[in-house]
Amino acid sequence: MPGVPPTRFTYLGPTGTFAEQALRTVPAAFRGELIPAVDVAEAVQAVRDGDADAALVPLENSVEGAVGATLDELALGEPLVITREVLLAVTFGLYARPGVELADVRTVATHPHAEAQCRGWLREHAPHATYVATASTADAAAGVARGEYDAAICAPVAGEQYRLAELGKDIADNPGAVTRFVLVGRPAPPPAPTGDDLTSLVAFIAHDRTGALLEVLTEFAVRGINLTRIESRPTKERLGRYCFFLDCSGHIGDTRVGEALMGLRRICADVRYLGSYPRTDGGQSPTPRRPGTADEDFADAAAWLARVRQGEL
Repeated sequence: MPGVPPTRFTYLGPTGTFAEQALRTVPAAFRGELIPAVDVAEAVQAVRDGDADAALVPLENSVEGAVGATLDELALGEPLVITREVLLAVTFGLYARPGVELADVRTVATHPHAEAQCRGWLREHAPHATYVATASTADAAAGVARGEYDAAICAPVAGEQYRLAELGKDIADNPGAVTRFVLVGRPAPPPAPTGDDLTSLVAFIAHDRTGALLEVLTEFAVRGINLTRIESRPTKERLGRYCFFLDCSGHIGDTRVGEALMGLRRICADVRYLGSYPRTDGGQSPTPRRPGTADEDFADAAAWLARVRQGEL
Protein backbone atom coordinates (compact mmCIF):
# COMPACT_ATOMS: atom_id res chain seq x y z
CA MET A 1 0.00 0.00 0.00
CA PRO A 2 1.46 3.41 -0.97
CA GLY A 3 2.85 5.36 1.97
CA VAL A 4 3.32 2.29 4.18
CA PRO A 5 7.03 1.76 4.91
CA PRO A 6 8.49 -1.66 4.13
CA THR A 7 8.97 -4.10 7.00
CA ARG A 8 10.40 -7.15 5.20
CA PHE A 9 13.66 -6.64 3.32
CA THR A 10 15.51 -9.13 1.18
CA TYR A 11 19.12 -8.67 0.08
CA LEU A 12 21.99 -10.44 -1.67
CA GLY A 13 23.13 -12.87 1.01
CA PRO A 14 24.18 -14.76 2.98
CA THR A 15 24.73 -12.67 6.11
CA GLY A 16 27.96 -10.72 6.09
CA THR A 17 27.71 -9.30 2.55
CA PHE A 18 28.24 -5.69 1.58
CA ALA A 19 24.56 -5.71 0.63
CA GLU A 20 23.62 -6.45 4.22
CA GLN A 21 25.92 -3.65 5.43
CA ALA A 22 24.28 -1.25 3.01
CA LEU A 23 20.77 -2.36 3.98
CA ARG A 24 21.50 -1.73 7.66
CA THR A 25 22.02 1.96 6.85
CA VAL A 26 18.35 2.22 5.78
CA PRO A 27 16.40 3.51 8.82
CA ALA A 28 13.36 1.25 8.29
CA ALA A 29 15.63 -1.81 8.23
CA PHE A 30 16.48 -1.31 11.90
CA ARG A 31 12.96 -2.41 12.80
CA GLY A 32 12.37 -4.74 9.87
CA GLU A 33 12.94 -8.39 9.03
CA LEU A 34 16.09 -8.96 6.93
CA ILE A 35 15.95 -11.96 4.60
CA PRO A 36 19.12 -13.10 2.76
CA ALA A 37 18.80 -14.39 -0.81
CA VAL A 38 21.18 -16.59 -2.78
CA ASP A 39 21.42 -14.16 -5.70
CA VAL A 40 19.99 -10.94 -7.12
CA ALA A 41 17.24 -12.73 -9.03
CA GLU A 42 15.94 -14.44 -5.88
CA ALA A 43 16.06 -11.20 -3.88
CA VAL A 44 14.06 -9.33 -6.51
CA GLN A 45 11.62 -12.16 -7.13
CA ALA A 46 10.73 -12.23 -3.43
CA VAL A 47 9.40 -8.68 -3.86
CA ARG A 48 7.45 -9.60 -6.98
CA ASP A 49 5.92 -12.63 -5.22
CA GLY A 50 4.96 -10.58 -2.15
CA ASP A 51 7.35 -12.46 0.16
CA ALA A 52 9.25 -9.22 0.83
CA ASP A 53 8.34 -5.54 0.69
CA ALA A 54 11.66 -4.36 -0.73
CA ALA A 55 15.00 -5.71 -1.95
CA LEU A 56 18.44 -4.12 -1.57
CA VAL A 57 20.64 -5.11 -4.52
CA PRO A 58 23.92 -3.83 -6.04
CA LEU A 59 23.55 -1.69 -9.16
CA GLU A 60 27.07 -0.52 -10.01
CA ASN A 61 30.60 -0.24 -8.70
CA SER A 62 33.02 2.66 -9.16
CA VAL A 63 35.70 0.27 -10.46
CA GLU A 64 33.86 -2.52 -12.27
CA GLY A 65 30.78 -0.66 -13.48
CA ALA A 66 27.25 -2.02 -13.74
CA VAL A 67 25.96 -5.24 -12.19
CA GLY A 68 24.39 -7.03 -15.14
CA ALA A 69 22.12 -9.28 -13.09
CA THR A 70 20.44 -6.27 -11.48
CA LEU A 71 20.03 -4.41 -14.76
CA ASP A 72 18.41 -7.46 -16.35
CA GLU A 73 15.96 -7.87 -13.49
CA LEU A 74 14.93 -4.22 -13.62
CA ALA A 75 14.59 -4.09 -17.41
CA LEU A 76 13.05 -7.43 -18.30
CA GLY A 77 11.09 -8.74 -15.32
CA GLU A 78 7.78 -7.64 -13.85
CA PRO A 79 8.06 -3.86 -13.21
CA LEU A 80 9.62 -2.63 -9.98
CA VAL A 81 10.68 0.85 -8.87
CA ILE A 82 13.72 2.22 -7.08
CA THR A 83 12.88 4.12 -3.90
CA ARG A 84 16.35 4.77 -2.48
CA GLU A 85 20.02 4.51 -3.34
CA VAL A 86 22.80 3.64 -0.89
CA LEU A 87 26.50 4.28 -1.52
CA LEU A 88 28.88 2.03 0.42
CA ALA A 89 32.68 2.17 0.51
CA VAL A 90 33.97 -1.39 0.11
CA THR A 91 37.06 -2.85 1.75
CA PHE A 92 38.33 -6.33 0.86
CA GLY A 93 40.51 -8.77 2.73
CA LEU A 94 41.79 -12.29 2.01
CA TYR A 95 40.61 -14.80 4.60
CA ALA A 96 41.32 -18.49 5.22
CA ARG A 97 40.78 -21.07 7.93
CA PRO A 98 43.11 -20.67 10.93
CA GLY A 99 46.45 -22.33 10.29
CA VAL A 100 46.42 -21.85 6.52
CA GLU A 101 49.34 -19.80 5.20
CA LEU A 102 49.29 -17.61 2.11
CA ALA A 103 51.72 -19.98 0.39
CA ASP A 104 49.22 -22.84 0.88
CA VAL A 105 46.38 -21.08 -0.98
CA ARG A 106 45.47 -22.78 -4.26
CA THR A 107 41.83 -21.69 -4.65
CA VAL A 108 40.45 -18.21 -3.95
CA ALA A 109 36.68 -17.75 -4.03
CA THR A 110 34.74 -14.50 -4.31
CA HIS A 111 32.15 -12.57 -6.33
CA PRO A 112 33.36 -11.62 -9.85
CA HIS A 113 33.30 -7.88 -9.07
CA ALA A 114 35.48 -8.42 -5.99
CA GLU A 115 37.96 -10.56 -7.93
CA ALA A 116 38.28 -7.89 -10.60
CA GLN A 117 39.05 -5.27 -7.95
CA CYS A 118 41.76 -7.41 -6.30
CA ARG A 119 43.28 -9.05 -9.38
CA GLY A 120 46.60 -7.22 -9.18
CA TRP A 121 47.10 -8.09 -5.51
CA LEU A 122 46.33 -11.76 -6.17
CA ARG A 123 48.71 -11.86 -9.13
CA GLU A 124 51.51 -10.56 -6.90
CA HIS A 125 50.83 -12.42 -3.64
CA ALA A 126 49.08 -15.64 -4.73
CA PRO A 127 50.12 -16.19 -8.37
CA HIS A 128 49.43 -19.94 -8.29
CA ALA A 129 45.91 -19.64 -6.89
CA THR A 130 42.86 -20.43 -9.03
CA TYR A 131 39.88 -18.09 -8.86
CA VAL A 132 36.42 -19.57 -8.16
CA ALA A 133 33.33 -17.41 -8.75
CA THR A 134 30.61 -17.33 -6.07
CA ALA A 135 27.23 -15.58 -5.80
CA SER A 136 28.55 -13.16 -3.15
CA THR A 137 31.66 -12.43 -1.13
CA ALA A 138 30.01 -13.75 2.03
CA ASP A 139 29.07 -16.96 0.22
CA ALA A 140 32.78 -17.37 -0.54
CA ALA A 141 33.65 -16.93 3.15
CA ALA A 142 31.05 -19.53 4.10
CA GLY A 143 32.56 -21.92 1.55
CA VAL A 144 36.02 -21.46 3.07
CA ALA A 145 34.61 -22.21 6.52
CA ARG A 146 33.12 -25.44 5.10
CA GLY A 147 36.45 -26.41 3.57
CA GLU A 148 35.34 -25.97 -0.06
CA TYR A 149 37.98 -23.33 -0.89
CA ASP A 150 41.34 -22.37 0.54
CA ALA A 151 40.65 -18.64 0.85
CA ALA A 152 38.01 -16.01 0.19
CA ILE A 153 38.04 -12.35 -0.76
CA CYS A 154 35.33 -10.78 1.36
CA ALA A 155 34.42 -8.02 3.76
CA PRO A 156 36.11 -8.06 7.18
CA VAL A 157 32.70 -8.60 8.81
CA ALA A 158 32.27 -11.85 6.86
CA GLY A 159 35.74 -13.03 7.83
CA GLU A 160 34.94 -12.42 11.48
CA GLN A 161 31.51 -14.01 11.23
CA TYR A 162 32.90 -17.27 9.86
CA ARG A 163 35.92 -17.18 12.22
CA LEU A 164 38.50 -16.99 9.48
CA ALA A 165 42.06 -15.73 9.71
CA GLU A 166 43.14 -12.65 7.78
CA LEU A 167 45.89 -13.30 5.22
CA GLY A 168 45.70 -9.90 3.54
CA LYS A 169 44.16 -6.58 4.54
CA ASP A 170 42.85 -3.83 2.22
CA ILE A 171 43.85 -5.81 -0.85
CA ALA A 172 41.88 -3.86 -3.47
CA ASP A 173 43.94 -2.53 -6.36
CA ASN A 174 41.99 0.75 -6.31
CA PRO A 175 41.49 2.05 -2.75
CA GLY A 176 38.32 4.06 -2.22
CA ALA A 177 36.03 1.90 -4.35
CA VAL A 178 32.32 2.52 -3.81
CA THR A 179 29.37 0.27 -4.63
CA ARG A 180 25.97 1.77 -5.36
CA PHE A 181 23.00 -0.24 -4.08
CA VAL A 182 19.34 0.43 -4.78
CA LEU A 183 16.25 -0.42 -2.77
CA VAL A 184 13.48 -1.66 -5.06
CA GLY A 185 9.81 -2.31 -4.36
CA ARG A 186 6.55 -2.87 -6.17
CA PRO A 187 5.19 0.05 -8.24
CA ALA A 188 3.91 2.92 -6.08
CA PRO A 189 3.93 6.73 -6.18
CA PRO A 190 7.50 8.08 -5.81
CA PRO A 191 8.77 9.88 -2.71
CA ALA A 192 8.14 13.62 -2.72
CA PRO A 193 10.75 15.74 -4.56
CA THR A 194 13.63 16.93 -2.41
CA GLY A 195 15.23 19.34 -4.87
CA ASP A 196 18.17 16.95 -5.37
CA ASP A 197 16.77 13.76 -6.89
CA LEU A 198 17.55 11.19 -9.53
CA THR A 199 15.17 9.56 -11.99
CA SER A 200 16.03 6.18 -13.52
CA LEU A 201 14.53 4.58 -16.61
CA VAL A 202 15.17 2.12 -19.43
CA ALA A 203 14.77 3.23 -23.05
CA PHE A 204 14.18 0.58 -25.71
CA ILE A 205 15.15 2.41 -28.87
CA ALA A 206 13.67 1.85 -32.31
CA HIS A 207 16.47 -0.03 -34.06
CA ASP A 208 15.11 0.51 -37.56
CA ARG A 209 15.56 4.30 -37.44
CA THR A 210 18.80 6.23 -38.00
CA GLY A 211 19.77 8.45 -35.08
CA ALA A 212 17.42 6.77 -32.59
CA LEU A 213 19.85 7.06 -29.66
CA LEU A 214 20.62 10.69 -30.54
CA GLU A 215 16.88 11.42 -30.42
CA VAL A 216 16.75 9.95 -26.91
CA LEU A 217 19.64 12.08 -25.69
CA THR A 218 18.20 15.19 -27.30
CA GLU A 219 14.99 14.90 -25.24
CA PHE A 220 17.14 15.53 -22.15
CA ALA A 221 19.60 18.02 -23.63
CA VAL A 222 17.00 20.48 -24.93
CA ARG A 223 15.40 20.64 -21.47
CA GLY A 224 18.68 21.15 -19.61
CA ILE A 225 18.50 17.75 -17.87
CA ASN A 226 21.85 16.28 -16.84
CA LEU A 227 22.34 12.58 -17.54
CA THR A 228 24.43 11.12 -14.72
CA ARG A 229 24.65 7.60 -16.17
CA ILE A 230 23.96 5.84 -19.46
CA GLU A 231 24.49 2.09 -19.78
CA SER A 232 23.70 -0.25 -22.67
CA ARG A 233 22.47 -3.78 -22.08
CA PRO A 234 21.38 -6.54 -24.51
CA THR A 235 17.62 -7.08 -24.69
CA LYS A 236 18.30 -10.83 -25.18
CA GLU A 237 16.11 -10.83 -28.30
CA ARG A 238 18.95 -11.21 -30.79
CA LEU A 239 22.47 -9.96 -31.48
CA GLY A 240 22.65 -6.20 -31.81
CA ARG A 241 19.48 -5.40 -29.86
CA TYR A 242 20.18 -3.15 -26.87
CA CYS A 243 18.28 -1.11 -24.35
CA PHE A 244 19.73 1.87 -22.51
CA PHE A 245 19.64 2.52 -18.78
CA LEU A 246 19.54 6.22 -17.98
CA ASP A 247 19.88 8.14 -14.72
CA CYS A 248 19.09 11.83 -14.89
CA SER A 249 19.03 14.68 -12.43
CA GLY A 250 15.52 15.60 -11.35
CA HIS A 251 12.21 14.09 -10.28
CA ILE A 252 9.32 12.81 -12.37
CA GLY A 253 7.24 15.49 -10.67
CA ASP A 254 9.42 18.18 -12.30
CA THR A 255 7.87 19.56 -15.46
CA ARG A 256 11.09 19.26 -17.48
CA VAL A 257 11.59 15.61 -16.49
CA GLY A 258 7.96 14.78 -17.14
CA GLU A 259 8.15 16.35 -20.58
CA ALA A 260 11.35 14.47 -21.39
CA LEU A 261 9.70 11.17 -20.45
CA MET A 262 6.70 12.02 -22.62
CA GLY A 263 9.10 12.74 -25.46
CA LEU A 264 10.77 9.36 -25.01
CA ARG A 265 7.38 7.67 -25.00
CA ARG A 266 6.69 9.18 -28.42
CA ILE A 267 9.96 8.14 -30.09
CA CYS A 268 11.02 4.91 -28.34
CA ALA A 269 9.82 1.39 -28.93
CA ASP A 270 9.19 1.27 -25.17
CA VAL A 271 10.13 3.11 -21.99
CA ARG A 272 10.26 1.63 -18.51
CA TYR A 273 10.22 4.09 -15.60
CA LEU A 274 12.40 2.81 -12.73
CA GLY A 275 11.71 5.48 -10.13
CA SER A 276 12.52 8.93 -8.77
CA TYR A 277 14.36 9.06 -5.45
CA PRO A 278 16.72 11.25 -3.37
CA ARG A 279 20.29 11.44 -4.61
CA THR A 280 23.04 10.18 -2.30
CA ASP A 281 26.29 11.64 -3.58
CA GLY A 282 28.53 12.14 -0.60
CA GLY A 283 27.56 15.75 -0.04
CA GLN A 284 28.14 17.07 -3.57
CA SER A 285 26.12 20.08 -4.61
CA PRO A 286 23.04 19.56 -6.79
CA THR A 287 23.59 19.90 -10.53
CA PRO A 288 23.07 23.57 -11.51
CA ARG A 289 19.84 24.07 -13.42
CA ARG A 290 20.10 25.72 -16.82
CA PRO A 291 18.18 29.02 -17.11
CA GLY A 292 14.75 28.56 -18.62
CA THR A 293 14.21 24.99 -17.36
CA ALA A 294 12.47 25.57 -14.01
CA ASP A 295 8.84 24.53 -13.63
CA GLU A 296 7.87 28.20 -13.60
CA ASP A 297 9.53 28.68 -16.98
CA PHE A 298 7.57 25.81 -18.50
CA ALA A 299 4.33 27.16 -16.99
CA ASP A 300 5.04 30.63 -18.34
CA ALA A 301 5.77 29.25 -21.82
CA ALA A 302 2.55 27.20 -21.79
CA ALA A 303 0.54 30.23 -20.71
CA TRP A 304 2.13 32.33 -23.47
CA LEU A 305 1.28 29.70 -26.10
CA ALA A 306 -2.32 29.57 -24.87
CA ARG A 307 -2.61 33.38 -25.24
CA VAL A 308 -1.14 33.27 -28.75
CA ARG A 309 -3.61 30.57 -29.78
CA GLN A 310 -6.40 32.82 -28.57
CA GLY A 311 -5.08 35.68 -30.66
CA GLU A 312 -3.71 37.64 -27.71
CA LEU A 313 -0.48 38.88 -29.22
